Amino acid sequence: MRNPLPMLARALGTRPWLMRLAGGIVWADSRLYRLSKGRISLVAIAGLPSLRLTTVGRRSGLPRSRNLLYYPHGDEYVVTGSNWGRRRAPDWAFNLRAHPEATVSVRGGQARVWARELKGEEYEQMWRRLVRFWPGYAMEALQAGRELPVFVLAPREH
Repeated sequence: MRNPLPMLARALGTRPWLMRLAGGIVWADSRLYRLSKGRISLVAIAGLPSLRLTTVGRRSGLPRSRNLLYYPHGDEYVVTGSNWGRRRAPDWAFNLRAHPEATVSVRGGQARVWARELKGEEYEQMWRRLVRFWPGYAMEALQAGRELPVFVLAPREH
């Protein structure tokens, strides 16, 4: 029997009331991640691909980490700066624009990555894939009133 949780998560992800719970969900997810020593996140429990992105703060220069849903694309990770439908892109997107070198932690492994923001036709093609993967992105873009940034995180050599 297939895991029903990804389908349920995708259905819930299209409900506007879920965005109002964003603060609590992010808080619970970070606590769960910390308590499990990085083995569990809410997105992973829902059966969806999740990673922990660590960027360099554009102003502070300090490491900043956030758990994110990602779209698997070959050996790359695609992340979307939806910020739960808020008008402003998430801080991690600004950090990647300033410092494209980052680290991802996925299922206990760690990889250094290089971020590239998609534009133009490449963006449009990926956006169509992303909305099929996570239908809530369309609602979040509408709510935010902005084009959601999309980054490809490609593995880089040491």
